[in-house]
Amino acid sequence: MGQTQVLQIETVIQRPVAEVWTYWTEPEHIKAWNAASDDWHTTEATNDVQAGGRFSSHMAAKDGSMGFDFSGVYDDVVVNEKLAYTLDDGRHVTVLFKANGDETNVVETFEAESANPPEMQQAGWQLILDRFKEYAEQQ
Repeated sequence: MGQTQVLQIETVIQRPVAEVWTYWTEPEHIKAWNAASDDWHTTEATNDVQAGGRFSSHMAAKDGSMGFDFSGVYDDVVVNEKLAYTLDDGRHVTVLFKANGDETNVVETFEAESANPPEMQQAGWQLILDRFKEYAEQQ
């Protein structure tokens, strides 16, 4: 079995970390920003933000042509600092929230899956993170 490629994306959000954490973790907020493009949306989201807690977001094309669940279990949760989880397909993801005064640096590290080129995955995850930034800064 080959070495799993680890990808990283990041952004700086002009909001304090406690607000950023809320927008990232509360289901009603997740449904508002969790999509890579305007023709997709998250129709359902659940999030039990604690070690051992499950999360799930159902992401779907707005035209109904396709959809999938992005889900897994938290391995480690440090409020306003870190979320580490294992996706249902076994891949590991870590999201770090670094407070810097009234702004927050969000760094997301994830293991690539084998079905799509790593560049495509990195671009897709970055698009979602960029939408999150835009959403959080408009609140």
